[in-house]
Amino acid sequence: MRKWRSSAAYKIAFLNFGAYAAGLAVLGVIVFVVMHIAFTRQLDSMVSDEAQTLVDEYHSGGDGELAEAIIVREASSSPTHMMYGVYAPDGRRIHGSFPAARPSLGLQQIAFRDDSEGPDKARARVVDLSPGERLVVAVDSDWLETIERIIIIIFSIAFIGACLLGFAGSVFLGSYLRRRLYSISHSAQAIIGGDIRKRMPVGPHRDEFDELAATLNRMLDRIEGLLENLRQVSSDIAHDLRTPLARLRNRLERGASGDASAAVEEAISQVDDVLSLFAAILRIAEVEAGETRRFFRIVDLSALATELAESFAPSVEEQKRTLLWSVEPGISVTGDRELLAQAFVNLLENAQRHTPEGSVIRLTLVVAGRSACLSVRDNGPGVPTGDLPRITKRFARVESNRGTPGYGLGLSLADAVAKLHKGRLTLRNEKPGFSATVELPRNPDSSVEGRTRGN
Repeated sequence: MRKWRSSAAYKIAFLNFGAYAAGLAVLGVIVFVVMHIAFTRQLDSMVSDEAQTLVDEYHSGGDGELAEAIIVREASSSPTHMMYGVYAPDGRRIHGSFPAARPSLGLQQIAFRDDSEGPDKARARVVDLSPGERLVVAVDSDWLETIERIIIIIFSIAFIGACLLGFAGSVFLGSYLRRRLYSISHSAQAIIGGDIRKRMPVGPHRDEFDELAATLNRMLDRIEGLLENLRQVSSDIAHDLRTPLARLRNRLERGASGDASAAVEEAISQVDDVLSLFAAILRIAEVEAGETRRFFRIVDLSALATELAESFAPSVEEQKRTLLWSVEPGISVTGDRELLAQAFVNLLENAQRHTPEGSVIRLTLVVAGRSACLSVRDNGPGVPTGDLPRITKRFARVESNRGTPGYGLGLSLADAVAKLHKGRLTLRNEKPGFSATVELPRNPDSSVEGRTRGN
């Protein structure tokens, strides 16, 4: 019993049962009242028709024919058991056997005394036959009361049966709700206990509980992915910081026994590398949290892409590579210009860093439907197919490129910036080469009037 009182599932089930029982009772009362009114009106119609018939006989045959008609009717074995009485002005009963005093005119309930039952009630119609004589036609209400008692008994039995059935259904419903909720709670307790791979049970019916469980499972998958990413980030930070810190220690040791100024300069350079690493990590965290969204403005993407290509071209040429660009003018988006520039620079640096000398890097900006697509493509060796899904994660690097500078955060930042702007970063092996494309929703008023090319 205590379990039922403390269980929200059983409370819901029993409240539903209470509403069901109350509604059933109200319905029964309404039906009973309607039937009582209908039967009463039927009685009123019967005594009114009978009274009118006797009035007509009185007017056509006089008092004698009326008396004879009353005698015949009282002698019959009619199931309605109608009673008659004709009263003089002084209250005496002239004809009939209705055991009651002279009543007033109209349709009414009259109390009388039954020889076998004692005090009783009848439904009666009272009319004047003449200025001196008054006719009463009444019908005993016993048969109506008998019918109503039968109706009450039948309804009571049906009501009790329906309540028992409803109570059993409420117990079943409460047990079902409690069982479904317990399965979710039990899984949650297991997850709290450390079993992060535990999931909520999802049934085959896809009802609301199954939808809730599926939603929670997707949330848990996301949390597990974030935790896995956190473990990876922690491991990669430790791995990538160990080398520069070890170098920094060696420089300081050599400085302590030799040229201190040169050692300090090298140490400062190593510390700058570490600080830039943490700055990149913090920048990615800010972007993923959406903290920079309040700085969004309309950005001329065509002008930005052209500016970056022109400023980046000399650096690419120094590295014995070629940068070509093709930019459609008049393309604008809503976003953070600084973040977009950083993302595009990362794509260009990634292409420059991971291609051999003599490679060609192409930057293009085009309109595709409602999107603005900026693509950086090269004709280098590309990326192993198995590494494509993971290279946008923090510190993710292809094994063949472990010796190149960087910490594996460039594509991660570009991916975060694209998602912040409700776009996406698509990476693809072009055979030969590799392409990275950022798709962003463009402003509807962007227009394309020509194309700017450079090399």
